Amino acid sequence: MAKAPKTRATTPRTAAKATARDGTKPPPRPRSKPKPRPAPESAPPIEASAPQRQAASPQPQAEGWANPADMLSPEQRQMLETLSLNLARAAMTAQAAIAEAALSQADRPAAMSPDPFNVAPAMTAVMSSLAARPDRVFRAQADLFNRYMDLWASTTRRAAGEEQPKPSSDKRFKDAAWSDNPVFDAMRQSYLITAEWMNGLVAQADDVDPLTRRRAEFFMKLLTDAFSPSNFLASNPVALKALMESSGESLVKGMENFAADIERGGGKLKISQADYARFKVGENVATAPGQVVWRDELFELIQYDAATDQQHAVPLLIFPPWINKFYILDLQPENSMIRWLSAQGFTVFVCSWVNPDIDKAEFGFDDYLHKGIYRAVEKTLEQSGSDRVNTVGYCIGGTLLGAALAHMAARDDARIGAATFFAAQHDFAEAGDLLLFTDEHWLAEIEKQMDAAGGVLPGAAMADTFNALRANDLIWSFFVSNYLMGKAPPAFDLLFWNADQTRMPKRLHMDYLRSMYGRNALTQGLFELGGERIDLSRVTIPLYFQASREDHIAPMRSVYRSARAFRNAQVTLTLAGSGHIAGVINPPSARKYQHWINPSLPETLEDWRAGAEEHPGSWWDHWAGWLRERSGPKVAARDPKKGPLPAIEPAPGSYVKVKS
Repeated sequence: MAKAPKTRATTPRTAAKATARDGTKPPPRPRSKPKPRPAPESAPPIEASAPQRQAASPQPQAEGWANPADMLSPEQRQMLETLSLNLARAAMTAQAAIAEAALSQADRPAAMSPDPFNVAPAMTAVMSSLAARPDRVFRAQADLFNRYMDLWASTTRRAAGEEQPKPSSDKRFKDAAWSDNPVFDAMRQSYLITAEWMNGLVAQADDVDPLTRRRAEFFMKLLTDAFSPSNFLASNPVALKALMESSGESLVKGMENFAADIERGGGKLKISQADYARFKVGENVATAPGQVVWRDELFELIQYDAATDQQHAVPLLIFPPWINKFYILDLQPENSMIRWLSAQGFTVFVCSWVNPDIDKAEFGFDDYLHKGIYRAVEKTLEQSGSDRVNTVGYCIGGTLLGAALAHMAARDDARIGAATFFAAQHDFAEAGDLLLFTDEHWLAEIEKQMDAAGGVLPGAAMADTFNALRANDLIWSFFVSNYLMGKAPPAFDLLFWNADQTRMPKRLHMDYLRSMYGRNALTQGLFELGGERIDLSRVTIPLYFQASREDHIAPMRSVYRSARAFRNAQVTLTLAGSGHIAGVINPPSARKYQHWINPSLPETLEDWRAGAEEHPGSWWDHWAGWLRERSGPKVAARDPKKGPLPAIEPAPGSYVKVKS
């Protein structure tokens, strides 16, 4: 017979034990039983329980309060509902894109170390330096306090109507909303004060190795740029205005752009800088007429059609950088340097480098000298019937061309009569922020990345580096426009070209970084090329150097040092306004920027600029005059289809169309 379960009365102690077991808290034990109060005579009989009464009729609102929804018109309610739905859509789109990116990257090994740029040691050195100088830190803190007090006083005066807002010269805050609204104006000024203070504090560590401090300064600026209030939806009045005016549709479009860029990057965010679908090489960019007259494993040689009845006898051969594709020289008809040169009566040839794949991983400087420079010169002379050629080297193409001129001089090879360099470096002692990416720690990371890619540097890797040099212009401006504002990327030919990157062979690229940036080998007599130790002082032919005042890749000071490195050559130098691209590609018809000319080449750039004469507009006409004097008499115009080399296909050829 089964026993009945034992029961026991619940006491406070057993209730406490029960609480520990099931997690519920028993009601407190009353001290005495309350007596029921008699209902007033006027009270109605209770017909329903409290929950029933609550369900039957709405709770009365407290006096003085109203339901916010009742204050909205039907149209406003519809707008609020649309805004809520769009915010939810935007959030779901972003979450789905991030989740898909995480899944696509989950099975991939980490390509780089957590600190690929070796920033931690640089910041440690700077912080240690500042810690050893507490007086300097104290003065900096006092300065920051004073700046904030000035901001507070200015904000107070503005609130009292005593002071008008001042528009910002910073492109990130150019919209009037940043100045007109006192809250966003204070936010903007507070950010600028803090960012300037932080960057200035790092710069004060003057007892640290200069390159170490420079690395810390560079990445501190990257950090402060990233935390700009313009980069966040909640603190960007322009993006918030677009959000409200579109009932959230701008953010939906922005998150769709975000998802598309993640998909385009294969799980990594690859910010679109242009409407890539609007351009096609050979159709609406790179359209100058001509013929590919030579093709081998390393380059295609393009000869362009004559635009005049007569041309100069000495042809012009252009070596663009192999980091980028040559059609920066032929974007649109109105800004095409190739078309302009043809119209000036020059026979124009361009070396269109192959977009190398893993089969060319072991190609180095010797290959690009013999199979590139020398072979292109040989074929140009064969096609034109001339005994010499004038050449142009742009950026890294100019670095190779300068070394090739010294190699030719050592072997008494006079086939190049004169040479021009666009934004090209040979002396790398002051090569700008790219020096920060060439220490051994970073080079080891680059080498790992190339090994993982089969022996080539992916085009996107170099693009990321160049974008980091101008993060506000090439990263954050598009982040705000594409994602926070929901705008479509612009149809901009230059940015389309900028994103059309090429790969680079491992051997060539590592030698370039270590020899040029690492050891400054060209000007130190340490660089060997084609069996010769390169000595730039052997070059005696006329040289024309072009530098750009705002160039962040080949800084004007570095180009100036490079020009002086050819100390026995006849050097002419021109300084252009703008930067690495716009300073070079600036046709006279645009009437933009300015340039400076000084026939002498004193010891320092400062002395050269002090004696230089400023001229409005493009430098192309000045260069063309210099080039005409060295291009021989006029001859009948040359037809690319009728030369000794058979025409293979129309310009721009096939190599330039290969995508990375």
